[in-house]
Amino acid sequence: MLAARAVTLSGCAGYTTQEVYPEQYQSVAVPVLENRTARVGAERAVTEALIKEIEQRTPYRVTSPGTAQTLLTGTLVGLEDDLLSRTRVGGVPQELETTVTIDFVWRDLRTGEVLVSRSGFSAVGRYSPTRQLGERPEIGLSAAVQQLARDVVSSLRKDW
Repeated sequence: MLAARAVTLSGCAGYTTQEVYPEQYQSVAVPVLENRTARVGAERAVTEALIKEIEQRTPYRVTSPGTAQTLLTGTLVGLEDDLLSRTRVGGVPQELETTVTIDFVWRDLRTGEVLVSRSGFSAVGRYSPTRQLGERPEIGLSAAVQQLARDVVSSLRKDW
C-alpha cells in the first residue's frame, strides 16, 4: 500500500513531498489493549479497529512484538453511554451516545523512545434505540471505536 503524500505546488510554502508517517519504521506491534471497564470484549474491538486502520492508512506492517520496530500499547479506561434525548410522548430514550476513552503509547522498540503518548483520548458514537430505528447499543460502540481508531492512527503522523 502506498503511503499518503502531500502535494508540492510550485511557489507554495508549507507543502512537502515527504511521507506523512515517520519513514524510519516499517512495522508496528499492537497487542490487545488492557481493559479497565466493565464491558468485556470492548478491548478486542478497539484493538482490531486499530490494526485495520494501521494496515489501511499507513505504510507499516502489523507484526508480532518480537519482530516489530515499534509497539503501540493501550488501555481502555472509559466506556460510557449518555442519554441525549427522549421522546416527547412517554419519555423513552430517543438518542444515546457512547464514548470510548483510551490511553496509548507508541514506542520505538530499538531505542525505547516514546514517539506518541496520549491520555484520555476519546471518540463518540451515537445510536437511536427507539422503535423507528431500533438500533442496538453495539451501533454506538462500533461508531465510537471506528472513529477512535481513525483518530489514533492520525496522531501517529509526523509533525510538519
